[in-house]
Amino acid sequence: MKLIRLLREKLRARFGQATTEVVLLLPLFMFFLFAFSKVFALLVLVQKMEIASYYAARRWQLESHRNVTHELFDDQTLCPDIQMKAACYLGFAKQDCPENGPTERFLSLKEVKLCPITRTQVWNVVTLTVWTKPVRVPLFRNDGYKFEVTKYVPNRDRPIAFVLPGLQ
Repeated sequence: MKLIRLLREKLRARFGQATTEVVLLLPLFMFFLFAFSKVFALLVLVQKMEIASYYAARRWQLESHRNVTHELFDDQTLCPDIQMKAACYLGFAKQDCPENGPTERFLSLKEVKLCPITRTQVWNVVTLTVWTKPVRVPLFRNDGYKFEVTKYVPNRDRPIAFVLPGLQ
């Protein structure tokens, strides 16, 4: 019985001090927790951009046309559809995926751009660009960040059969 009373008195004496330390350190701890979670989320965004750009490049390679008569379809229908799917995967709240609102706000996502895709004689250059909104922290000013991933896709989506000359 005496031991329990002695423990209670010791705990009461320390209880006030611990509360004061927690009250003073909790906001600082929460700030660092929030900052680290934002940095980690941006690292995940970069990895997701790699995956989304691979998807966009592969789909463009397999579905776009080499014939000039179909170029209008590629630029006005196919490319915006690929951009919409990539934006939804990255966390943008678009018409196809309005449930991404909290992700877009947490990552401070501003804009995504995939179109137009640059066509050359040998390669199609697919560049996925994501801009974030500026960070609003006192004594620290920036204009937001720009992340960019570029993929080069060959024009020929189906390989030509290899035939040795003179064996025909």
